[in-house]
Amino acid sequence: MLKDVVAVKLIENYKLHLTFEDEVEGIVDLAKILDFTGIFEPLRNFDYFAQVTVNPDLGTICWDNGADLDPVVLYAKIANREQSIEEIRDRLLPKLMSGEIRVKDAEQLLEEVM
Repeated sequence: MLKDVVAVKLIENYKLHLTFEDEVEGIVDLAKILDFTGIFEPLRNFDYFAQVTVNPDLGTICWDNGADLDPVVLYAKIANREQSIEEIRDRLLPKLMSGEIRVKDAEQLLEEVM
């Protein structure tokens, strides 16, 4: 079941403290997840990265340029929860098919949660 991000707080560098709707919370280091290319390239600028917000409609963190991260991936990082291949596929396949994310980005996300 998808858990929405309800709060975000900048900790240091590229680390964020996230709180999910089920009260699971923890710190995720986005420098270890992102390669800062494509839509994520502006996030290299730490001042821009620090402008992160929660989009309640998407249930995840985002930036003004439209960059956002899948809350399933973030939840897995925080909760250290193993996801089935089917759950990951079901989240990423529609984004790949629509062109919302590139294959390289999907592969990187898969590597991070596996």
